[in-house]
Amino acid sequence: MQWKGRRESSNVEDRRGMSGKTMLGGGIGGIIIVLLVTLLGGNSGDLLNQITGTVTGTNAPYEATQEEQELKEFVSVVLADTEDVWSDIFKQRGMTYENPTLVIYSGSVQSACGTAGSSVGPFYCPGDRKLYIDLSFYDELKQKFKAPGDFAMAYVVAHEVGHHVQTLLGTSDKVMPQREKVSEAEYNKYSVRFELQADYYAGVWAKHDQGKGVLEEGDIEEALTAASAVGDDTLQKQAQGYVVPESFTHGTSEQRKRWFYKGYQNGTIEGGDTFHAAQL
Repeated sequence: MQWKGRRESSNVEDRRGMSGKTMLGGGIGGIIIVLLVTLLGGNSGDLLNQITGTVTGTNAPYEATQEEQELKEFVSVVLADTEDVWSDIFKQRGMTYENPTLVIYSGSVQSACGTAGSSVGPFYCPGDRKLYIDLSFYDELKQKFKAPGDFAMAYVVAHEVGHHVQTLLGTSDKVMPQREKVSEAEYNKYSVRFELQADYYAGVWAKHDQGKGVLEEGDIEEALTAASAVGDDTLQKQAQGYVVPESFTHGTSEQRKRWFYKGYQNGTIEGGDTFHAAQL
């Protein structure tokens, strides 16, 4: 992706070196953030291990390496691209796009959804309309998930922005209440469709970015590799050697790739109604 020298978003908040003040204890606060992270893209199992105790955070000067600084600039450019693309799309629909804020942190972070550690992975919090990313996740993409390339990380940012689009369109408000109305297995089906729609929106963004002439050969393949790497079936096989389909919350590797690519082909919001799709 051609990104150097291009506009960086001003909606980036750097909290590296500032850990969350207090980890959530048990009770409703912990339950709420687990539900939100499960729904919006993180690993609730990792999160549960972090919210059982109480710790005091610290603030310390953070000295970024040259690689970290470059990665910060990169995600800032990607965020700026999403702002331009979604602003145009919303304008065409007679709507106004409200830019989200991207929070870059290290270790742990406090959000309106609670406190989360970096092992949760990138996530979006509808309570404050902010995206949260520990830049060390880029190394995880390359090493743990075998998904190298700058556009793999761009896909991650665009997916979380996709959740912001869902919030602005009112989709999040329709999905979340279902948690109290249906069984866990049934709710997981809603969650899968919710996540696949965010993948679709990431593909829509990629289509419009391609129109700007900033994508390079292999970029879409990098995004597809990343989407495949974080499929529920792939992650479960790696973690436990087998899959439990009724516990899927994000979709299979094939489904995530398919919906991202479908968004890339269509380039419109209209083609991303995963909730009424007969086949995912």
